[in-house]
Amino acid sequence: MNQHRTRIKICGLTREADVDAAAHAGADAIGFVLYPDSPRFVSPERAGVLARRLPCFVTPVLLFVNASPALVAQAIAEVPQALLQFHGDETPAVCEAAGRPYMRAARIAPGPAGARFDLLKYVAEYVSAQAILLDAHVDGYGGSGQSFDWTAFPWSHPLLNASSRLVLSGGLDAANVREGIGLVRPWAVDVSSGVEVRAADGSVLKGTKDADQTNAFVAAVRAADTFFSRPT
Repeated sequence: MNQHRTRIKICGLTREADVDAAAHAGADAIGFVLYPDSPRFVSPERAGVLARRLPCFVTPVLLFVNASPALVAQAIAEVPQALLQFHGDETPAVCEAAGRPYMRAARIAPGPAGARFDLLKYVAEYVSAQAILLDAHVDGYGGSGQSFDWTAFPWSHPLLNASSRLVLSGGLDAANVREGIGLVRPWAVDVSSGVEVRAADGSVLKGTKDADQTNAFVAAVRAADTFFSRPT
């Protein structure tokens, strides 16, 4: 049986050392947050500096939240090889306006309310997206460490079973990513707070990644791939 290789995106990087560590760990994509209100914000110029450290075949991703066309264009100029990620209230037309491959975030409420999100309609609406990123709907547009209910949707439905379009995000870490992969069977997973440094009081130092946690997350994804590819 062929083993599916779940792709891995590490998001919200702000430091050279963290970019290098994520690439070395085996990340397939690195996300840079271009949302000024985020504690993980980097400017287009800074994103360009960090992206130029990436080795071949590691994709930079530029994350926008209701950004102006000017900001999108500036960021693309700095990181011309980037995939775009729209994480706010952007319509399909807005997402398509940049003329670049893009991911669209589906922000799903945590808890029972998440089941009311019409994910099938959303996926069909953003048919031009290269991927749909499944994230928890929280204040601040992601990166909160919260998950939505992974059992709330019919993953076997043809629109969702085309797993090459699904990226699972929201509250992932090395301890729970195997469960998420087993339930959703996504093409890729996306982690941010789950690999960040924690202060002595347990709070997350947003934008500062922990190399050991990054390595543990990648190892957990690879172990999940092996487990779920075994004959039953």
